Amino acid sequence: MDGTNRMIVQLRDRQFLKELSLLRVVDREQAKIVAGFGSTTRANTRLLKLTRAGLVRRFFLGSGGGRKALYALSEKGSLVADAPARGPRRSQGAMLVADAFVEHQLAVNSIYCTVKFGKMPGQGVTFHRWLAFHETIVPELRLIPDGYMEFITPAGIFAAFLEVDLGTESLAVWREKTRQYLQLALSGAFHRVFGQDRFRALVLVNSERRLESIRKAVSAVTEKIFRFATLDDARTEFFGPIWTKPNSNQPESIFEPKP
Repeated sequence: MDGTNRMIVQLRDRQFLKELSLLRVVDREQAKIVAGFGSTTRANTRLLKLTRAGLVRRFFLGSGGGRKALYALSEKGSLVADAPARGPRRSQGAMLVADAFVEHQLAVNSIYCTVKFGKMPGQGVTFHRWLAFHETIVPELRLIPDGYMEFITPAGIFAAFLEVDLGTESLAVWREKTRQYLQLALSGAFHRVFGQDRFRALVLVNSERRLESIRKAVSAVTEKIFRFATLDDARTEFFGPIWTKPNSNQPESIFEPKP
């Protein structure tokens, strides 16, 4: 390609740039997973070349020894990948002490990496697709989930929305969000837009205390649809018996038979 820093854009590069368009911003470990880099050295080398070629923007979160390099798709990279650049508008080389949007998106991405590139639970379950949203999913509702995933199972398609909570939303917001999800399920809008009959709303939080608070708020509105777990558990045992219902402390798998 033309430019001061010439490089041959490989198929793996294009695939990585497309993933970066979907994920908005990634750290090195997430880049290793979605691009299939086998080593940290190889990842660092290629990420540096992509940065110098202007295909990705690199900036930093934190300071001192805790500083982390982050990568977002540039406008030039979006042209190469034929995919929109929806990452955070941070300047090349910027140093950020804290950034709530970035930290939230990295948490969402960690689940994407787990469900798409991690080990499936067996029993005929395979990853099917993931959707990210940049506006409300249907015009009549104010819902913008953090993600939507589908798995192919022996019982059919399992569909689920993802909500990641890092403690920034009030419980009043959660009660309203619960009502919105109920309306999505009961109005027929979900089937119209996604082509499936039912869904789960999977809620991931950063502490057991926060989990109990949100679960209590949701259970005041409904005992259906929602399942809860911590981010730490979901990153390591997403398909395991870590999920609880609004009105029960008994953990179960998301693929438990429906009543």
